[in-house]
Amino acid sequence: MNPVFDLNRVCVMGILNVTPDSFSDGGRFLNKTSAVERAVEMAAQGADVIDIGGISTRPGSDTVDVQEELNRVIPVVEALSGRIDIPVSVDTYRAVVAEAALSAGATVVNDISAMQFDPEMASVVAKGGAVIVLMHIKGTPKDMQLNPVYEDVVEEVCAYLRERIDVAQKAGIAPSRIIIDPGLGFGKTLEHNLTLVNNLARLKALGYPVLIGPSRKAFVGHITNVAAPKDRIMGSAAAVAVSVYNGASIVRVHDVREMVQVVRAVEAIKAQGYPPL
Repeated sequence: MNPVFDLNRVCVMGILNVTPDSFSDGGRFLNKTSAVERAVEMAAQGADVIDIGGISTRPGSDTVDVQEELNRVIPVVEALSGRIDIPVSVDTYRAVVAEAALSAGATVVNDISAMQFDPEMASVVAKGGAVIVLMHIKGTPKDMQLNPVYEDVVEEVCAYLRERIDVAQKAGIAPSRIIIDPGLGFGKTLEHNLTLVNNLARLKALGYPVLIGPSRKAFVGHITNVAAPKDRIMGSAAAVAVSVYNGASIVRVHDVREMVQVVRAVEAIKAQGYPPL
């Protein structure tokens, strides 16, 4: 049994970017007070977990120094420990930030690099007893979208995740504390993203809960011809619905109120016995 998520139903992870430059809502929640208020609001809207990130990982983005990331993230994690009764996740690929966040009350580490960018991450997660989200990325945020090429995107993503799962388990992270994420938009073309959404069953066959994050992403905008990320709610809802129908266990979203409704409706439809899409 997963120690953080109740995976008897699909969980909704609310996105909280405490950054000035995230692709969709950069700057909106950079202030600690506004960040905490937003987290409380998402919890009230039905979020099952809040994911706090202090570095933008949009395509082409640059990193920030460690102290700046700590300054953005840790005060918010600390403030939320007594304000909400749902788990807090930290969206980071740095072990020192993960360790500080876990000490401040976080229980999940969401690592876009699947613990590749920082070799200390695996031991920090294991010692902290945290849940780890292992995400596939091709390259780094700076260069991942320049020209991503795969022979078989689903098989290559699965192979990558198998290898990272093995690393996690060898470091002492229990299988019940591992979640996998195909990394939509992280080194993928429109076609790659759509192929992954349509083949979540192959990822589920690895034996771990699948988290997926299509919310407001560029591929949704390309499909719907909607330029502004904040206006991509309906396209995001469609991607979330199909992902849940195809077996996603957790959806990572900006628009919690709307996506909770989508998730619960799809679950009700599936509960009647459904054929695969």
